Amino acid sequence: MTSGSTLPDNSNLQAQALENSSRSRVNLEVDSRKPRLETRNLKLETAFTVELRSIRKTFDHFVAVDRLSLTIREGSVYGLLGPNGAGKTSTIRMMIGITMPDEGDVRLFGQPFHREQLNRIGYLPEERGLYKRMKVLDHLIFLGRLHNLSEPDARKRSLDWCERLQIADWENKKVEELSKGMQQKIQFIATLLHEPELVIMDEPFSGLDPANAVMLKDVLIDLKKAGKTILFSTHRMDQVERLCDSICLIDHGRAILEGDLKKIKASYGKNHVQMQYEGDPHLEGCELIDSLNNYGNYVEARLKPGADPQELLLMTADRVRISRFEVLEPSLEEIFIDQVGKHA
Repeated sequence: MTSGSTLPDNSNLQAQALENSSRSRVNLEVDSRKPRLETRNLKLETAFTVELRSIRKTFDHFVAVDRLSLTIREGSVYGLLGPNGAGKTSTIRMMIGITMPDEGDVRLFGQPFHREQLNRIGYLPEERGLYKRMKVLDHLIFLGRLHNLSEPDARKRSLDWCERLQIADWENKKVEELSKGMQQKIQFIATLLHEPELVIMDEPFSGLDPANAVMLKDVLIDLKKAGKTILFSTHRMDQVERLCDSICLIDHGRAILEGDLKKIKASYGKNHVQMQYEGDPHLEGCELIDSLNNYGNYVEARLKPGADPQELLLMTADRVRISRFEVLEPSLEEIFIDQVGKHA
C-alpha cells in the first residue's frame, strides 16, 4: 500500500471517525502501569447495549443475513460464531452502519442507530487497515486525533498502550516493518485509544502467537472489569469458552443457537468422556459411544443417550491402563460442530 492510498471501506478508521462529539467521563485506573480505561458517569437507560431485530441483508440474490435477532447485555462479553461465510462480518457491518439492513432494526445504547453513536464504539476489522509507510507512533496519534483527542492526549495514550502491549521499541518503525502480529497489536490499540463503551472485534487473535494472544485476552478482561461491552467474532473456540458470557451461533445468515453460554452447555448434559490411556482400547464401534475423536493415547467420546459412563470405564479398564477418565459437559467446539452439522 502506498502512502497516497486510502484505507479500506470497512476499516476501523472510517467506521469510527464519521462523527465527533464531546463525552462526559469518569476515570478508572485499572493499574498504575496500564493505559487508563474509562467508563461513563451516566447509566444507560436500557440493559442492552446492542439489539438486532430481524435484520436481513442480501447482495444481488445472495442472502448474507436472514432475519437475525440478538441482544447483547451491557457490560458483557458476547461471541458471534459461525463457519466461514455464515454472515458474521455482514452482521457486524450493519451493526455499525458500514452497510444498512434491507429489513429490520439496529438499536445501540437503547436508541435506533445513528452516526453519533460511533464515537462510543471501537471497531477492529478482520482486514488490515493501516498506512504501511507511516511510523507506528505517528499513525496512532493520527487515529487518536480523528477521534477528537488532543495531540498530547493521543500521544500519551498511544505510548501507554505501546508499553503495555510490549511494542514500545517499535514506536518509530514504519508499519510495513512490523510482523502481522505486531500490526494486529497496532490495530488493537487504535480500536481502544478513544476509550469506547462498545468494543467490536472481528478475529482479534488473528496472526498472534500464544503469548500475545494471552496478552490481548488480559486486556479484554480488564475492559470487562471497567464495564465495557465486548463483542468479538473468532474461530478460537477456546477463547470464546473462557471469555464469553453469551454467544450467537449463525449459519447461512440465521441464528441457530443463541443465549447464555453456561445454560447452553448445561442443556447438553454431561454425556462426554475424555480418557487418556496406554494401549489400544478398541473403542471403534462401541455400542455405548455415539461419536469418537481418537488421538492415539487420548480420546474424546460422546455417549449415546442413556449410556452409563461407568460401564465404559469398566469395559475399557479390562483392555488398557487408564491414567485419566473424566465425564463432563461438551466443549463449545463440539457444540459448534454438532449444530453446524445439523443445519448443513
